[in-house]
Amino acid sequence: MRHGTGYRKLNRTHEHRKAMFANMAASLIEHEQIKTTLPKAKEMKRIIDKLITLGKRGDLHARRLAASEIKQDAAVAKLFETLGPRYKERQGGYSRVLKAGFRYGDAAPMAILELVDRDPAAKGAGDKARVAAEEAAAAAE
Repeated sequence: MRHGTGYRKLNRTHEHRKAMFANMAASLIEHEQIKTTLPKAKEMKRIIDKLITLGKRGDLHARRLAASEIKQDAAVAKLFETLGPRYKERQGGYSRVLKAGFRYGDAAPMAILELVDRDPAAKGAGDKARVAAEEAAAAAE
């Protein structure tokens, strides 16, 4: 019998896989689009759809469940304040996986994982704000 075939192991330990998906979920919530390998994207789609469902619920227990998986307070806040209300009327299918060719170094199949009805301005907005703050601080000195 083939027990334990419920998810992709991705040649990682349980702890590494859990930490990697927590970081990827936070990045996807922040930027609303990420580029990764195809198997990681397909596995991440299952995780992010469940997190957005928690964001739609919006109660304290759902927030604590999401915080236990994501580990970044800013991502949890955006999940419940922005993404939950955005997908309130949608019955599932919050993310999509688009194939994006092959990586140059090892020919691994790449994919773009993005949220449906995403905000195009969200991609890189945090980095742009950080650079602007650094320039303002340098100009003030």
